[in-house]
Parts: sequence; C-alpha cells; structure tokens
Amino acid sequence: MTHETAQKEKRSVAAISVLAAVGLTAFKLIVGLLTNSLGILAEAAHSGLDLIAAAMTYFAVRVSDRPADRSHLFGHGKVENLSALFETLLLLATSGWIIYEAIDRLFFHPAQVEASVWAFVVMGTSIVIDINRSKMLYKAARKYNSQALEADALHFRTDIWSSSVVIVGLIGVTAARFVPGLDWMHAADSIAALVVALIVIYVSGELGWRTVSALIDAAPPGMAEKIEQAAAAVPGVIDAHAVRIRPSGARWFVDMHVTMDGNSTLNEAHAATEKIEAAVQEFMAQADVTVHVEPTETQQGGPASPRRASRRKNQ
Repeated sequence: MTHETAQKEKRSVAAISVLAAVGLTAFKLIVGLLTNSLGILAEAAHSGLDLIAAAMTYFAVRVSDRPADRSHLFGHGKVENLSALFETLLLLATSGWIIYEAIDRLFFHPAQVEASVWAFVVMGTSIVIDINRSKMLYKAARKYNSQALEADALHFRTDIWSSSVVIVGLIGVTAARFVPGLDWMHAADSIAALVVALIVIYVSGELGWRTVSALIDAAPPGMAEKIEQAAAAVPGVIDAHAVRIRPSGARWFVDMHVTMDGNSTLNEAHAATEKIEAAVQEFMAQADVTVHVEPTETQQGGPASPRRASRRKNQ
C-alpha cells in the first residue's frame, strides 16, 4: 500500500468520525433540552467535546503525514500528541462542569427529569454509533500505528459505557414514577451524570499521561534493552549501547551505537546496520533507525583506526 493510499484512508476514517459526532451532539442536545435530563445534557456536552476532538484528530492526521522539512527535521508527528493533550484538557474541564451541576441538583436545586422514549432512543443510538466508529478507528489505528486515531477510538469506547450509565439513570427515574417507595430514584439521573464525569476523568487521565510521556520523549519500559539485544544478535556486532528513543506521532526515532571489529570493512559495517534496522523494525514498525558503528581494539591490543560508519534511513 502506498503512502498516499494510507493517508487517504486515515483521513477518511477521521472525517467519518467527525460527521458522526456532529449528528450525535445535535441529537443529544435536542432531546436533553426537551426532557431536562442532566444525564443526557452531560452526554451532549461530552459529544460536543467528541466533535472537537474528532475535528482535531482529523487536522492532526493531515498535518502529521507531512514529510520532514528544514523547520521540522523529525517530521510533524508531534502534532498528534499536542492534539491529544488539548483533547484531554477539554475533557477534564467538561467533567468539572458536569460534577458541579450534578451536585447542585442533588443537594440544592432539584430538577424534574422527563424520561421519555426519546431519551432512551437517543442513548441507544449513541451506543450503536459509538460501537461502530470505535471499531473503525481501532482498526485504522492498528493498521497505521496512529496514536491520534487510537486515542479517538479509546475515547469513543468509553462513551459506550457512559451512555449505558445514563440509560440506567433514566430507568431509575422511570421506576420512581411508577413504583411506590422508590422516590429516592429521582436522583438517579444526577448520580448517572456523576458516574459519566468520573469515567471521563479516568480516561482523560490515562490519555493525558500517555500524551505527556510522548511529548517529553519517554521511551516504553524495557524497549531500550530489547533494542540492544536485537542489535547485539546481529553477526559481527560485539555489543550495542547508548540507545536513544523518541516518539513522534505514529513513528519512532531510534539512535544507537554498536561496536564491531576495527578491521571490518565499510561494506561489512554497512551490511550490519541494514540487519540491525530490520531487526528493530520487526517490533517497532516504521521506526527510523540510526546506527553509529564504532571500532573495537584490534587483536594485537593496539587501537584501531578511527573509522566510523553511520547510517540513517528515512521511511
């Protein structure tokens, strides 16, 4: 598959997510206002953020696919991480508003909620749409190793659970109207909104942690050791050291030093870097690998000639 084809498919998936978010936000907002359900209004606000997040993901995917230039020598992949960070901040702000409104309704200004059939229809529709677009985004994220699409998919998967919680709250409100002794269930809607907010905060925290880790170039635990072992297993390589890893969107940049016999020819050193690159890319797809070859001492114990070969291949 060509790079252009991959770009088109990623953008198409992101665009479909944007359109779905537009429809769901409008649907939930209208039904929430008609029923006065804080749970549904909370979901409408959540879907509004989904719309912003989906639009940002679409923008990030377009920009991150641009090739490296003189101003961005490592490419534009960090745009995906910045997009995810901004999405996290929006989610946390909205969760704060939902918690405030829920507590206000529970303890200070109770509100009557109309758990109409439309309330159940909108939440059921939301679940069906979120299941489908979450699967679509996850499939594209795994196929193209896109962190932006993966974050979007994770976000919509949590929407499925939060929508289910709202439905439970609406069922409680309905039960309070028709079953004697269940008056306390009138608070179920506000309680459901609190649960939605807590779910959003939890997911936002995980997403935010991964985003910050990517922005500060944190390497996955144990990855440096794994790369060293893969490089050292290549014939002719004595050891691998000084491994450095940095993420940039969907790509990884790996820099390392390896030691070889000082009498090795430049062609032999170059062939070793080819094998090292292939070994690393077996578990780090699309990795941009730079290998610096350093000579070891000769068998006679004297220092070898100060020859160094280095190779970098951009995917």
